[in-house]
Amino acid sequence: MSTTLLVALGLMLVLEGVLPLLMPQVWRETFKRMVELKDGQLRFVGLISIVGGLLLILLSK
Repeated sequence: MSTTLLVALGLMLVLEGVLPLLMPQVWRETFKRMVELKDGQLRFVGLISIVGGLLLILLSK
């Protein structure tokens, strides 16, 4: 279990780093837009991210 969790965390970090590595200006503009969102909008983005991740986990089993 712990090995799988570490692999998942590592993969997440790799995927999170791809955009700033390849397109830093796009990443910066996206981050600026995210900062300007209201709390409710950010929570919705977080919820969609969680639901999407859970769906991927369920589909992979």
